[in-house]
Amino acid sequence: MELGSLDFLKQQDLPAGALYMVATPIGNLGDITLRALHVLNAMDGIACEDTRHSAALLQQFGIHKKCMALHAHNELGSAQTVIQHLANNERWAYISDAGTPGVSDPGARLVDEVQKAGMRVIPVPGASSVSCAVSVAGSVMLNSDGQFQFLGFWPHKSKERDALLQDIGSSKKTSIFFESPHNIRETLLLLSNALENDRQVFICRELTKKFEQLVSIQAQNIPAWLENTESLKGEFVILIAGRQASANEAPEHASLIRWANALSPYLGSKEIATVLAQVLGLAKKDAYQIALDAKEDETGK
Repeated sequence: MELGSLDFLKQQDLPAGALYMVATPIGNLGDITLRALHVLNAMDGIACEDTRHSAALLQQFGIHKKCMALHAHNELGSAQTVIQHLANNERWAYISDAGTPGVSDPGARLVDEVQKAGMRVIPVPGASSVSCAVSVAGSVMLNSDGQFQFLGFWPHKSKERDALLQDIGSSKKTSIFFESPHNIRETLLLLSNALENDRQVFICRELTKKFEQLVSIQAQNIPAWLENTESLKGEFVILIAGRQASANEAPEHASLIRWANALSPYLGSKEIATVLAQVLGLAKKDAYQIALDAKEDETGK
């Protein structure tokens, strides 16, 4: 690609006095975006989750800027330093160790402080292990119509863990979380015991890296997989398919409202309630309330 063809990068303004949240690769350096490189080169300084880690990335692409550490333990204080630089009409970026800042990484407090100071925050999108995993999860995402809940890092305090297991077990959305290689075996065995035998689990190891591994498996087969897998090294992203509704389970309220809205142009509330009761097996009182709720939604638009 000739340099002249990158002129489009210069067409977007890079306002001074603004913070740029820049996504960086999660493993493969080739996933850095052209815009990320352009923005980082234009900065007066870069705040990093770990300056030593980020130095290798910046050096790889010939980016030489003053850097400061901004991590989970000093985020509020360092945010004030960044704000002082922005107040002097400088441009600053923030990069975490890998991926998109603020996704189970520092960044949210920094953004909040900068915005409360009345200054602009500009996202520079790129790699994210969450979206990366979702894009190749296939049937695990189809089962929930593409809806998912991101749970961050798996907790290891028993009370938090038990609450999360209950949430995952009952949720109809795909659940996504991160786990370290040190705890992955214990966590997967816990899921195998807690979930229905046929609940689909998608295991992603070392995404975008040389030894990337993607495994789609039923919960009941997890112990056998653990016994036969060659390696549990590296970072993991785990996706768990949402719970499938049983045949005799009543539809959720939102689904019932959609039914009522579809009938609303043709029928009154009593007639809608009759249809819902007969077709979906709802109690007449509940069906009528759904019809009323749908009418209220329609008039409130």
